[in-house]
Amino acid sequence: MDEVSATGEVAATGEVAVIGLGGMGRAIARNLVRAGHRTVVWNRSAGPAEELARDGALRAASVAEALRCPVVFSVLSDDAAFTETFLDSGVLARARPGTVHVNVATVSVELCRRAAEAHAGHGIGYVAAPVFGRVSVAEAGALNVLAAGRPELLDLVQPFLDVIGSRTWRLGERPEQAGTTKVLGNYLIACAIQSLGEAVSVAEAAGTDPEQFVELLASTLFPGPVYAGYGSMIARRTYRPAGFTALLGRKDLRLALDAAADRSVPLPFGDLLADVFDQTIADGRAADDWAVIAERQPR
Repeated sequence: MDEVSATGEVAATGEVAVIGLGGMGRAIARNLVRAGHRTVVWNRSAGPAEELARDGALRAASVAEALRCPVVFSVLSDDAAFTETFLDSGVLARARPGTVHVNVATVSVELCRRAAEAHAGHGIGYVAAPVFGRVSVAEAGALNVLAAGRPELLDLVQPFLDVIGSRTWRLGERPEQAGTTKVLGNYLIACAIQSLGEAVSVAEAAGTDPEQFVELLASTLFPGPVYAGYGSMIARRTYRPAGFTALLGRKDLRLALDAAADRSVPLPFGDLLADVFDQTIADGRAADDWAVIAERQPR
């Protein structure tokens, strides 16, 4: 409790680090800077950190230096990047005890468990906080944050989560609860994209305008960003620029299948979708938006 209290006192000053400055990480860091927080940034390549420094962020020379902040957000691409950066590098042993690490990335349920154990072994708090929302949503500070971790840690980082998101969903005390929720959400999006592609192909074959068909669905039966956004891409057959690539979609589908297997629960649609993604990537469309899997459907 003493460590938590000390961390809370420092966190109240608004000092926070962001590690990993892809599109999502840059948006998160920029919003923290604009909210008045003293924001330290680190990225493997210098360009994004230099860009944010011009906006008022402070550049860290290394991950270890960024971990001197009381609260650290990381936004890395996958399990391998996270493991290399935090678990295999030895940096956790050099972090200040009582630091709280908030992992925003979508990683495997198994890594959620391993990361929590590794951080606890060094006296570091660990919160899983993957998000729903594309980069444009992150730029608006309107992400939905799926958070899991010890309640006192969530309380400490909540002021920062309020900056990056419109709502924080507290899903439990075990980080894997947030990780499981995120990969299942992405699994459902993939299912929706596939079913949309099938329905649009039949409607188009029957002579119905595909854009009007999607507008009808998104305005009546299935309101919300999934049918409206992805349906529009499918109807127009426009998959660039990608907000979330087919390669990343395949990665997250694998994470959902692994999470289900961990609980001995079958996902029959998931197995079919894995084949669709694999064929799409084999066709050379890995960098297209993951809505491109609809193109496997004849039209």
